[in-house]
Amino acid sequence: MIDPKYLLTDEQMRDYLTRGFLVLKTDLPRSVHEHIYQRTSEVFDKEGNPGNNILPRVPELQQVFADPTLRGALTSVLGPDHIMHSHRHCHVNRGPGEGGGVHKDSYWGYQRVRNHRTRWAMLFYYPQDCPESIGPTGVVPGSHTYEKKESWEPLASVLPCVGEAGTVVLVHFDIWHRACPNLTDKTRFMMKFQFTRMSEPTTPTWNNRSAAWPAGNGAGDRHRCMWTKLWNWHRGAPFADVPATVMPTTQATTQATTQALAHLRAGDPAQRMAAADNLGLSGVSDEVLSALREALRDEAETVRLNAAYALAAIGTPAVDILLDCLDDDMVPARLSAAYGLSALGPEAEPSLVRACRDQSEARRGYAAFALGELGAAVSARGAAAVASLTEDPAEFVRRNAADALGTIPSRSRKVIPALTQLLADDSAQVRFDAAYALARHGRAARPATDALVAALGDDNRYVRNHAIEALKRIGTPQATAALFDFLEVSRWCPITTKETTF
Repeated sequence: MIDPKYLLTDEQMRDYLTRGFLVLKTDLPRSVHEHIYQRTSEVFDKEGNPGNNILPRVPELQQVFADPTLRGALTSVLGPDHIMHSHRHCHVNRGPGEGGGVHKDSYWGYQRVRNHRTRWAMLFYYPQDCPESIGPTGVVPGSHTYEKKESWEPLASVLPCVGEAGTVVLVHFDIWHRACPNLTDKTRFMMKFQFTRMSEPTTPTWNNRSAAWPAGNGAGDRHRCMWTKLWNWHRGAPFADVPATVMPTTQATTQATTQALAHLRAGDPAQRMAAADNLGLSGVSDEVLSALREALRDEAETVRLNAAYALAAIGTPAVDILLDCLDDDMVPARLSAAYGLSALGPEAEPSLVRACRDQSEARRGYAAFALGELGAAVSARGAAAVASLTEDPAEFVRRNAADALGTIPSRSRKVIPALTQLLADDSAQVRFDAAYALARHGRAARPATDALVAALGDDNRYVRNHAIEALKRIGTPQATAALFDFLEVSRWCPITTKETTF
């Protein structure tokens, strides 16, 4: 158990959700970081970049990620049973140099519907002092919910994350970031480690004091409906209502709605973004629904997002509008509609179940995604609808189904056989997602043990690694024995080098 004093506060949690990162500092002595830097330099000089093997090559890194400040932050955003992912990498910025381009990480070349909800996070660790001159990693605050670079460029710029040795930056997996220019003749190391959530939140896992969304840092004002939904999800109440804006009189409410409609139709992007948000908080009418439906096709991603979450805040009257948009001619509008349906809740489930049988590949795939976001609230019928997609001809649909089946913990009897089948899929990504989804089910995945043992020989390293995690979490004597047999053959000696072979 982590000491509660290391958990995040409401203000820190709010900042993480809206800005997508927090700068932290370990309590380890400086000598530990100096040793890690020296050891890393030796490994790079003799062997090159060890990639995923950076942890066994520099085992002192485990002290960093066991630091209670970092464990408390990860527990706050990913829950107490989060795990370290098997992918990790040491990024090198040798000076002088121009740094790298702004990007957001993929899933090792794979494509997936990215979650606004915090299921994946990264830690960026500096073993040396990292002033701006040495080329720290820079992040774009608030960019983690945007697919396109053009969406955040008018709103924010790259912020160098500086700090002394031992500084660690906790970031949302989808944040846009880059290596800043290194103006010195020194080498800057940054260790990137990934962590994932293994269960859906049922209660706050940080030092939560406020049930209401604590607005106030500025960034949260851009997407109030979305941030409120995310706050509620982290608190274990994913489908709680978004409080409507309080107006003193009916006349004032009508005037505010009229002004918002006018801005949504003819304002600049900032006005349209604010108007969409306001309409989700001010009540419902046919005119509001029609305007928000059109805003799902807005050229600005920020407006589309706010329209989607505004429709989710409105509730049942918006279900058909969002569902209709899942195969819109404007492809980005489909994703926004999927986010809206995922935030809307169980009232959208019957329509999503029907969409799983639709002729449209986009409808089936995004319906699977949204049903998975129901989590423990999904019905047996909803789980069966997603499980029925295991033989869908479209990989897009099958991988969304695999992802979704990992977030439905209450329907294991229907889910585990489907995931077992997907573990033998032709697509490496589908197998990758299925193995990780089985790990999330823990002991309930026991019937998949034989398939997971077979997956230990998969050509894809992450299918293997996810199967290892699943067998570990199943924990039966059969699973444990198979796991030890595999690890005994594949174990690697971190102190063996070409100079000392035995």
